[in-house]
Amino acid sequence: MSKESSFDIVSKVEMSEVTNAISIAMKEIQNRYDFKGSKSDISLDKEELVLISDDEFKLDQLKDVLFSKMIKRGIPIKNLDYGKVERASGGTVRQKAKLVQGIDKENAKKINTLIKNSGLKVKSQVQDDQVRVTGKNRDDLQKIITAVKEADLTVDVQFVNYR
Repeated sequence: MSKESSFDIVSKVEMSEVTNAISIAMKEIQNRYDFKGSKSDISLDKEELVLISDDEFKLDQLKDVLFSKMIKRGIPIKNLDYGKVERASGGTVRQKAKLVQGIDKENAKKINTLIKNSGLKVKSQVQDDQVRVTGKNRDDLQKIITAVKEADLTVDVQFVNYR
């Protein structure tokens, strides 16, 4: 009888990388000509980004700069949940973006149905904010990883603890 193999499907954002991306983006914004004299700022409040700029156009440019720095540092952009643009003091606009950590119930359900519909001999179970997949055949587990990567999920997923 062969030993069961398993892996976990998780969705994590490395907070140290987020702070690095923010500081690099702020350096670029301070040096860019189109941002001279603007009140643009990016800050991190626990697990929520706060973007402030003069108007919505500059706010979009601010997001573009931040996205490019986040992508270079390997931070999944899918895990940002944006709020609506709101007016702030001093004639500026503000937008908050929550960093989503973990797999929510809806995405866990999608992953479970995807695994069940695959027809492979593997089991999956939801554990808090992650999904554990176990099976005897490692090739089946590899096929599950490929299928989950191709699935249309609202968060970016990583595969950890493969044994």
